[in-house]
Amino acid sequence: MSAASCLLTEDQFLCSICLDVFTDPVTTPCGHNFCKTCITEHWNINVQCPNCKEVFNTRPELRVNTFISEMAAQFRQSAQQKANRSSSEQQVSKPGEVPCEVCTGTKLKALKSCLVCLASYCETHLEPHLTMSGLKRHQLIDPVENLEGRMCTKHDKLLELFCKTDQMCVCMFCTISDHKTHDVVPLKEEYEVKKAELEKTESGIQQMMQKRRLKIQEIKRSVELSKEGADREIADGIQVFTALKESVERSQAELIDTIKEKQRKTEKQAEGFIKELEQEISELKKRSTEVEQLSGSADQLHLLQSFLSLNAAPPTKDWTDVSVRPPSYEGTVVRAVAQLEETLNDEITNLFEAELKRVQQYAVDVTLDPDTGHPALILSDDGKQVKHGDVKKNLPDSPERFDHCVNVLAKQSFSSGRFYYEVQVKGKTDWYLGVVRESINRKGKITACPKRGYWTICLRNENEYKALASSPVHLSLSLHSEKVGVFVDYEEGLVSFYDVDAAALIYSFTGCSFTGKLYPYFSPLFNNNGKNSAPLIISHVTKLSRTI
Repeated sequence: MSAASCLLTEDQFLCSICLDVFTDPVTTPCGHNFCKTCITEHWNINVQCPNCKEVFNTRPELRVNTFISEMAAQFRQSAQQKANRSSSEQQVSKPGEVPCEVCTGTKLKALKSCLVCLASYCETHLEPHLTMSGLKRHQLIDPVENLEGRMCTKHDKLLELFCKTDQMCVCMFCTISDHKTHDVVPLKEEYEVKKAELEKTESGIQQMMQKRRLKIQEIKRSVELSKEGADREIADGIQVFTALKESVERSQAELIDTIKEKQRKTEKQAEGFIKELEQEISELKKRSTEVEQLSGSADQLHLLQSFLSLNAAPPTKDWTDVSVRPPSYEGTVVRAVAQLEETLNDEITNLFEAELKRVQQYAVDVTLDPDTGHPALILSDDGKQVKHGDVKKNLPDSPERFDHCVNVLAKQSFSSGRFYYEVQVKGKTDWYLGVVRESINRKGKITACPKRGYWTICLRNENEYKALASSPVHLSLSLHSEKVGVFVDYEEGLVSFYDVDAAALIYSFTGCSFTGKLYPYFSPLFNNNGKNSAPLIISHVTKLSRTI
């Protein structure tokens, strides 16, 4: 029997109805074998052979085929032994993994799921689908749970089509009912389309992630540069303030030494006078004793003979006009502070020179935009000079052009970072300089202030310098500036003006809130009968060469 069973293939022991090893196998009159329960239930619906479709007018009487039953039992035992051996080699299903639905007891990990049988199989129980001709046609996929979800709930058929109209999966019967006129394609076709879209989406996501990684690197680099700048600024600050502190301490020590030296000279002079006076007092005491002794003598001859030698006064100094005058300390502290102020001014000048050198590294090329200039302004061909003319030109009144105030903007705009430029104002009595927001009003009378988008300083009437803040700030400049530097740090909200020749800070707007584009702003103001005819000139930035 064992030898005979080895000659039979595995699918010969499987019922074509339940797809499992025969249980109580019976043979129909047409010669096909089935489990007794399977064929009985089948014949309750239709009395015909499931394999060859032969119809029986009367239900045949079925008896168990003992030969096939013994063969099936032997095969079942062999298959069980094989399964036991295989199960020890296969992986046991873990939480989150799809288990085999045929395994009894310990569930093994499923290798495939069948979309026809709606079941998942381990390696052993998958074998019939790999060997039996009828089962080979079944569609196998990687193991998934909830295979019932792949069936149409309305028709209980496999969802193997996709309705592009309703964007949903459908079965064959759906295409002749609810989706009859819709655009329906095979599931695989739409799968490829959607997969391509997902790959494109994934590519886009990866690009977005890469951009954000690069942005993170950029931000980190900015933080590193900020830290380097902060460390450098702290070091420079410590150096400057240490020098200032040392200057103050040195000046204080020199002041104390000067005062103490005067006091020491006074004390030394007084000590000399006192010593000399004490010496004379000692001599006078000695003479006083001699005079007292002689005056008490009763010897007339001795008194007269000794009187002549005592009559001469001991050598003494006339102290009438001698005195110790306390030294005068008035002005000592003032002179020391004045000297200290001079030293500090030198240190501050060096500090401003260093600061100006740092901002000059952000120099940009700026040219004037004739489309924004007031019609009375005269611009040079290279766009670097502007002055007020006597004749108002006939120019188009575009939205960008100033029509009342004699202003002009630069062509260049800035919406991030830092930038710096210099303007020569030599020979002028009146001017405005700074930066403005793109959205400023350019028509009619204008009041320049930060609230209206203007960050500017001006010179009026030859010597009135002002910073046009919310309330104008009068600036104290000892000399006329001939060249003004303008520096902007967009993110920091900083606008600073420098006297380039003196390497001094004129004024800074701080804590500004910038939005949109900023434009360099120039106003040479009116000619004033030739008194203010000199032009504003955008200069080439030449970095300071002085040793700092």
